[in-house]
Order: sequence, then C-alpha cells, then structure tokens
Amino acid sequence: MSTYSKQVINHFKNPHNYGSIKKPDGKGIVGNIICGDVMYLYIRVKKTKDTEIIEDIKFETYGCAAAIATSSVITDLVKNKTITEALSIKKDDVIKSLNGLPPIKIHCSLLAVDALNEAIYDYLKGKKRKIPIELEKAHLKIKQERQKTETRYSDWVKAEKGGKNGHR
Repeated sequence: MSTYSKQVINHFKNPHNYGSIKKPDGKGIVGNIICGDVMYLYIRVKKTKDTEIIEDIKFETYGCAAAIATSSVITDLVKNKTITEALSIKKDDVIKSLNGLPPIKIHCSLLAVDALNEAIYDYLKGKKRKIPIELEKAHLKIKQERQKTETRYSDWVKAEKGGKNGHR
C-alpha cells in the first residue's frame, strides 16, 4: 500500500492559496465522477507592457487529500508566472513537487493541470484572444468528457442542478 509523502500531507493540512477570487479573469472547473473530486481554480492576470503574469491564483477543491494537495501545489507552481510558463506545467511537475503520489492518486495531478488549463482558456476566451492549439484540444477533451458524464449520469446531474446545495 502506498502512502502520502510529507509534502502531500503538508499541502493537505495547510493548503496554499485556498479560496476564491471575486470577479476572476479566468475560472476553471473540472471534476472526476469516479472519485468525486471537484476543483475550482481562479486566476487574476496582470498585463505588463510585454506579457501577462498570473498575479493571483486560488482554488476550492472538494475531494481527497491528494486532490487538495495537487490543487495547492499547482497554485505555487503558477503564481507570478507568465501565461506561457503556466501552460507548460504538466502532471509530472505537480507530482515531482509533491515528492510523488500513490499510483491510484495520479489522476488528481491531471485534474489540477486540467483546472489550470480551463482557467487560462476561460481568460483567453474572455479577452477574445487567440487560443493555442494544444489548449483548445485540452479544452475540447475536458468538455467532451463532461458531456459524456452528464449524459451517463443525467438523473444525478438533474438532482444536483435542482437541489438547494447544487454548485453548478
């Protein structure tokens, strides 16, 4: 049985950049119906003369220790980076920063990267900017997976949307 690294435990117990940003420049929402994890990632972008910097980033995650830790660590990896630098972050960067994840929890690192990509996609789309091909492909894949999930579990989705505590 695999255990969590000290870094995972530390990020889980003391998550960095937890919370939301009012009126974010970009917001990414992703989830995994199998494990039940849901991640919300918010970014605020500062435009300079030459580039755009992710000035602030926050997250809200409903999930296991690994989901919270990967959300926390991706905010550390991205804060004060350019959009281009942020888009270069991959699941392996998240896993390495946490000194590993148990194999069954690797999907959490993918969710964190997907949430980041969705937030950047949302930002670029909102600014009517050109979206890099790889980001467009990632967005379409996430969108297709969400549609498949919502179709497959349509009764559950209707209950969530109609319930008092639905968060969609």
